[in-house]
Amino acid sequence: MKKLFVLIGVALLILSGCTVVNVSPVSSEVSLNDICIENNPNVTVEDFNAAIQDGFARHGIATRVVSRPAPDNCFFLLSYTAMESWDMVSYMDYATLRLESKGTLLGTADYRLRGGGGLSLLKYQSTKTKLDPIIDELLSKWSK
Repeated sequence: MKKLFVLIGVALLILSGCTVVNVSPVSSEVSLNDICIENNPNVTVEDFNAAIQDGFARHGIATRVVSRPAPDNCFFLLSYTAMESWDMVSYMDYATLRLESKGTLLGTADYRLRGGGGLSLLKYQSTKTKLDPIIDELLSKWSK
């Protein structure tokens, strides 16, 4: 009986996968506006920039995507990296957002599927579904 419980526990762990999220929110003292999103041509996640822009727009923050190196008129700069895995289809399994102002780090947000998400069907959620909560947490202390 004890072996059965151990096997069930291991099976549930494998099926559930594990999402790791680490966020350092932007301070409430920062007055955010017009964030430049530094396009990362190495990121192949198709809807990544659109998901970021939508996340910031929900908080009333205008964004624009710029090429590297960012223009001098970008006071707030969001850089990112993201990776995909494949299991029948591509899905985002890793993302990091870094918000800076003239070299000063204002906040970070990391998303990672431990073990590529295992057998969990949640790994197939959209990029937006995965990014929205970490963007919300990144901006949780900030207000207009």
